[in-house]
Amino acid sequence: MMNGCAAMSMHRLAKMMTLRALIAFLVLAAPAGAATCRDMEFETTPYTVCEVSADQDLRIFHADAAGAVLGSFGRVDAQLQPEGKKLQFAMNAGMYHPDRGPVGLLVTNGHEQHRIITAEGPGNFGLLPNGVFCIREGRFAVIESRRFKTRPPSCRFATQSGPMLVIDAALHPRFLPDSDSRYIRNGVGVSADGNTAYFVVSGRAVNFYDFGRLFKDGLKTPNALYFDGKISRLYAPELGRDDFGFQMGPIVGLVVDGE
Repeated sequence: MMNGCAAMSMHRLAKMMTLRALIAFLVLAAPAGAATCRDMEFETTPYTVCEVSADQDLRIFHADAAGAVLGSFGRVDAQLQPEGKKLQFAMNAGMYHPDRGPVGLLVTNGHEQHRIITAEGPGNFGLLPNGVFCIREGRFAVIESRRFKTRPPSCRFATQSGPMLVIDAALHPRFLPDSDSRYIRNGVGVSADGNTAYFVVSGRAVNFYDFGRLFKDGLKTPNALYFDGKISRLYAPELGRDDFGFQMGPIVGLVVDGE
């Protein structure tokens, strides 16, 4: 007959085996090359962060083959179906005009759809320095726009937005700690080795200073770029997120094999 200690040990072992089986199932069930999305808190502010590796199929979407702006996560996903692919993570990725055309540089599938803009101007985009998020072969980069124009790298996909949040490990010089300009904001930062991109949307309204510090001090990204505010939306099914709202311009998304 089994004594109480032995029975308890067997019970614990059974629980551990069940937990390991569940973890193994979740790993196997996740799409190959999936983004890792999580909720986190930095200095009492909630954020959602999605990590993508440079060896994954990350793309920037804007229009279909006929030139019609896609504008939504659903239409991007539908466009991928003939490839046997699907959208696994996505976010709006850069500022756009009322017709949803990009304000600055846009490169899709190696083709420049709109030129880079380096002049100072009104609004957040013109709050220089602004920057470009570039998807290269096996590497990501966030590059200040004028530096990009001087020595443009070969980007498979690229989107320009602004302002820069972090520039060479320093916050944008015009950010104010006590600014009362607060919105739900989203952006991207890239690790120092270029292997990982961190896509972030705030869980509540934040100013530029606090949002920049999340990338600089929370995620330790030496360069980060603001995408937008008020129109910050995320598609992350594993977190139950498929944010709805007005039609968007450029969209960044991770593509995986369909079911």
